[in-house]
Amino acid sequence: MAISLDMLRAVITGDVKSKVDKVWDTFWTGGISNPLEVIEQITYLLFLRRLDELETQAESKAEFTGKPLENKTFGPSQQDFRWHKLKNLDPEVMFEVVADGVFPFLRELGGEESTYGEHMKNARFTIPSPHLLSNVVDLLSDIPMDKRDTNGDLYEYLLSQLASSGTNGQFRTPRHIIELMVKMTSPRPDDEICDPACGTAGFLVAASEHLREAHPEVFTNKEQRQFFHNSMFHGYDFDSTMLRIGSMNMLLHGVEHPDIRYRDSLSESVSSEAEKYTLILANPPFAGSLDYEATAKDLQKVVKTKKTELLFIALFLKLLKPGGRAAVIVPDGVLFGSSKAHKELRRMLVEDQKLDGVVKLPSGVFKPYAGVSTAILFFTKTNSGGTEDVWFYEVQADGFSLDDKRNPIEANDLPEVLERWAGRSGAEKDRSRTEKSFTVPKTEIAEQGYDLSINRYKEVEYEEAEHRAPLDIIADIEKLDAEIAQDLADLKAMLS
Repeated sequence: MAISLDMLRAVITGDVKSKVDKVWDTFWTGGISNPLEVIEQITYLLFLRRLDELETQAESKAEFTGKPLENKTFGPSQQDFRWHKLKNLDPEVMFEVVADGVFPFLRELGGEESTYGEHMKNARFTIPSPHLLSNVVDLLSDIPMDKRDTNGDLYEYLLSQLASSGTNGQFRTPRHIIELMVKMTSPRPDDEICDPACGTAGFLVAASEHLREAHPEVFTNKEQRQFFHNSMFHGYDFDSTMLRIGSMNMLLHGVEHPDIRYRDSLSESVSSEAEKYTLILANPPFAGSLDYEATAKDLQKVVKTKKTELLFIALFLKLLKPGGRAAVIVPDGVLFGSSKAHKELRRMLVEDQKLDGVVKLPSGVFKPYAGVSTAILFFTKTNSGGTEDVWFYEVQADGFSLDDKRNPIEANDLPEVLERWAGRSGAEKDRSRTEKSFTVPKTEIAEQGYDLSINRYKEVEYEEAEHRAPLDIIADIEKLDAEIAQDLADLKAMLS
């Protein structure tokens, strides 16, 4: 089901929502107008609270077992940094402690027990006043951190401001599109999942939530539970702010140690990551072109191009294990581009790998901040072919208006996309090409130069025009002329 900003707000209780909105407005009036910066400051404080709660749990365990507590996070001189003490300080004292103590502490934090310490190295404190800091701390203190759903919903609500603001919306793939892609690829308990351009980690979060719902047995088996928390989820980004936010998003959705790290995906060699992952979910940024010198040589061996959209697909093919699958958003040009690199990459997907499906999205899906036409490619890495038929679906409505407002509407093809995807090897093969979905044999795609645009194969159904005798048509025209002449005469009489 598509989830709008209003629906996300409804998930949060009225009291919490009003506090979040009030703090957000206070940030705005306090001089912090960048929503990304607001979320970043809240992320630091959430991280600090998490550290204190983990330390408190460890202290309780040590007291119960009678064993001394080792590897303490907070030293004797850092006890005022702990959330349960910090939140009770006067605003002016709290502000001084956070600015002069907590943030230097966070920047120097590291070690085995601090999963997110690496991403805090460049932490900056930019909250402008003691009053605002006190308000934010009060808000976060009211949220029960032991409730994963509440934590996740709160952070999703905060992140939704990125999309609604338009300023940093490029970091946000619409949540209902993410959920569609996750459901269509159906993550399994043994998958190693990667998003090489993870941003706020929306795809990884959605995959983790899907596994909780579809495979609850993951959490009743010790080995599988450990794999889920430590080895299943991997995300790259070259923006340190995104790494912090993405890591916190995963933590608040109940994934304890995700592998979220710095990596310039197109510039660095992938040899250490080659054939490591079984599922890739991504909406990578398409910046146009890169210099050959700035591009990893092992990607240039797959496809010689400067186009980032083609290089990312080459990267995904490198990262996937044989048998691994991918769901990737691409600009329309990937489907029909006429350059040698475009054609060669599509040929590779169809002939050397297994291209499973192409879902054409309406151009308004990424509004208000982008009107680009896109599609979702679904493919499986085989290195030995396997494509027989490619399934196509043309989405005409995604549950929201396709203008800049993106208001919820009744028309929504996405449930049908999921339903028909499940039948792509059966009943879908019998569908007419005048329908929204159909399959096309590989041989026909090859004959068309591996063009993957749905309009290349779609057929338009015309209604047969009524056949009428010429004299009947002339008679109707004369009748219409007479009616118009009479109307003009009546109008003239009224005016006189």
